[in-house]
Amino acid sequence: MFHRLALVHGRTAALAVIGLVLALTVGTSRAAPAPRPAPAPPRATAVAAVPGSETALSGYAIQSTAKVGDPEAVSSPGYPAAGWYPAGARSTVLAALLAAGVHPDPFYSTQQKLIPAADFTVPWWYRSDFVITDTTPRTYLDFSGVISAADVFVNGRRIATASTVAGAYTRHELDVTDLVTAGTNTVAFRIRPNDPLKHLTMGWLDWLQPPPDKNMGIVRDVVVRRGGPVALRDAHVVTALTMPSMSSADLTVKARVRNDSPDTVTTTVSGTAGPATVSRGVTLAPHETRTVVFSPADHPGLRLSSPRVWWPAAMGEQPLYGLDLTATVNGTPSDTAHESFGIREVRAPLNADGARQYHINGRPLLIKGGGWSPDEFLRWDATYVEDRLKYALDLGLNTLRLEGHIEPDEFFDLADRYGILTLPGWECCDKWEGEVNDTGGGESWDADDHAVAKASMAAEAARLRHHPSVISFLIGSDFAPDEEIERGYVDALNDADWTTPVVPAASEASAPITGSSGMRMTGPYDWVPPAYWYGKREGGATGFNSETSAGPDVPTLDTLRRMMSPAELETLWKSPSAAQYHRSPSATFATLRLYDAALAGRYGPPTSLEDYVRKAQLAQYENVRAQFEAYTRNAKDASAPSTGVIYWMFNSGWTSLQWQLLDRYLDQGGAYFGAKKANEPLHIQYGYDDRSVTVVNNRTTAASGLTARVTLFDTDGTQKYDRTATGLSVAGGGASSTALTVPSPVAGLSTTYLARLLLTDGAGREVSRNVYWLSTKADVLDYAHTDWYYTPTTSYADLTGLNSMGRTNVTSTASTTADGSGVSTTTVTVRHAGTGNAPALLTDVHLVGAQDTPVLPVRWSDNQISLWPGESATLTATYRTADLHGSAPRLRISGWNTPTVTVPADARRAGGRPWRR
Repeated sequence: MFHRLALVHGRTAALAVIGLVLALTVGTSRAAPAPRPAPAPPRATAVAAVPGSETALSGYAIQSTAKVGDPEAVSSPGYPAAGWYPAGARSTVLAALLAAGVHPDPFYSTQQKLIPAADFTVPWWYRSDFVITDTTPRTYLDFSGVISAADVFVNGRRIATASTVAGAYTRHELDVTDLVTAGTNTVAFRIRPNDPLKHLTMGWLDWLQPPPDKNMGIVRDVVVRRGGPVALRDAHVVTALTMPSMSSADLTVKARVRNDSPDTVTTTVSGTAGPATVSRGVTLAPHETRTVVFSPADHPGLRLSSPRVWWPAAMGEQPLYGLDLTATVNGTPSDTAHESFGIREVRAPLNADGARQYHINGRPLLIKGGGWSPDEFLRWDATYVEDRLKYALDLGLNTLRLEGHIEPDEFFDLADRYGILTLPGWECCDKWEGEVNDTGGGESWDADDHAVAKASMAAEAARLRHHPSVISFLIGSDFAPDEEIERGYVDALNDADWTTPVVPAASEASAPITGSSGMRMTGPYDWVPPAYWYGKREGGATGFNSETSAGPDVPTLDTLRRMMSPAELETLWKSPSAAQYHRSPSATFATLRLYDAALAGRYGPPTSLEDYVRKAQLAQYENVRAQFEAYTRNAKDASAPSTGVIYWMFNSGWTSLQWQLLDRYLDQGGAYFGAKKANEPLHIQYGYDDRSVTVVNNRTTAASGLTARVTLFDTDGTQKYDRTATGLSVAGGGASSTALTVPSPVAGLSTTYLARLLLTDGAGREVSRNVYWLSTKADVLDYAHTDWYYTPTTSYADLTGLNSMGRTNVTSTASTTADGSGVSTTTVTVRHAGTGNAPALLTDVHLVGAQDTPVLPVRWSDNQISLWPGESATLTATYRTADLHGSAPRLRISGWNTPTVTVPADARRAGGRPWRR
């Protein structure tokens, strides 16, 4: 994950020390939560009897072993779990305690410090009942996601120890057929405390203030599987797409069949893989396991003609096929297997500069992505996850990187469906790199750790291989594994028929087997000016940068007031050197000193919290836009092209002041709309390095008959320069074309000035608008003193002229419709209504409901736009009607130099019924 890598540059700099010990008291907090009634224990899970069925346990009762100790009693049916806490099917200990109201909201102020870390230094019990009505089928417990390790008990007997059930990613199948009885049965997990520096689990490093329980718990489903004498396992399809024609695809179906009976058994494995049917008889000796393989050579239907090929969202459709197999014995189903899969080819060779260049189905693409974070307490919320994935598409991103915290199956199902590429891998700087990362804090490995690591890789490879959205696995992050560790990973991946590239590290590193990473981790992770991104050095736009951004991303005022106390908000804008709890536990990133200095130096010192936040949104818009624009423009360069950029990060797992394009509550500020503008399908942009006006075409098809226009204005709206280029053509697939170059200097231009770029099509319709606030005084970077996390700026661009822009007004008309599927659309036309020449800069429209609360999530067609006198723009917002909570939608309209007003969004429900006002 992060940061770090002085060693990559040959410099000497220590990794920031992360404080992991949480204080037990805090001064400022909200009132303690009101007492809640004792929660009801989870109901026993009814388990199906059908062979091949899989039933996830519905939840647990949990309690500390400091209060309950007898394993035989705890794991026996009928145990009175009085005073225990309910926990969901996937829950850390702290997630369950928060749901039960035991602790105050940890996302607000410093209230997380109130949670006693000492409570989580002993094991905790996870207890669940399940009901079986028919004991004839065999019964198995199938699970992964235990953090950090567990002793497992069923009906009073221990069936596995923490020495074998260890590691967050290892998968375990326990045959409990001889232990279960008709009626209620009990499984109990004695979960060991977690320490990511000592165990191959999950940690947080400098992302956020780590949870006091360190995520101990069970964070994936525990499944009760039923079956006959023959078990069907590890069923999957290996696809081979004919390239470059894509005219056919070979499917190879594999599955392990296992005889769990004491007798010799003949089973028939049959089913379908896409449109093809397969079938074969297999005779198995007692307890024998054999792999069955179906190939086009023996089943010609597995050679598909004109296959439906899976593409990333911006490149095509996302069709999926199904694999369905059944193992029968004497005509009776014994077990089944089901899996979806996509047909696509992924290649990622190193280019002439040694950078990894991804190709999907033979087409190269620039990886434009963000670093994904789950919820801090690893709570799974399918709707919340889907909302964020839709935001990724809205931003024009094509990839999400998961450094550790590899999400459950549903995440990758959604990524498959939406066409979002994913880059999962192990995390840095803790136990995962303890053997190779001298600057990290992880402990060195022993023989057991090697076994857990290989088992983790085998389990994740088997789980992820069929997802077309998964395009690599990164077996290292800041450091590549040594040969012994790498061999374990590679053997496990090969055994799982892994077909996409295996990347040894996210940094510029190499490993003996997999070779060079083709990636780099040069940062920055803290503030740099927009022009920084255009230099082909450090973190600038060349090669594949696996994690980089200008650091802090201050959220909207709405979100800040939800996450920080009034006193903290006062400190936020007045005290740049103050430690910010909601930034990072790292000493390097504890304050906003660099960011605040740049904000004051470029825009002028803030005069209030509101002024600080509005300047932050302006600064984040220009910086995030510049990062993506630089990488996009350089993607087709003949020399040292950019091949990938991962914004660090896409989102945060808690209420944060850094590394996020969207905040915890899904609100959207300058960072969000700067990224959305930069990544729009057909885009006109300005080069901070050479003053070029470039058209970038992210569509798959070419665009022609375009007209590009650039106009420069003083901040009072006086026009100083205007040029137009006509008849432009740009190839598709991320190609770019320079339309013209702005001269330097332009006579009479004020120190702070505005550049308006317009792109119109052959019919004169505006297809891209982009407005920059610039200075005749450039930011000056001190590259000689670059550190692993930023490059110092010795002199700032002068954008203070924006403070003297004339005030102007924006008017609006709006209407809202709600369809019958629960989706509403608000359409608003905003107009520059002022009488002077000054433009309305960065006009923001927020959809709000009752009490002026933002309606979230929401997807805008465009936002934070700038309008000149006589101009107007029509924007649409799409959202769930239910998120209005019965109130009428309203629009809060604000801007850099316009007053804030809130107006109705003339709204009617489906059928013409009005909302309650």
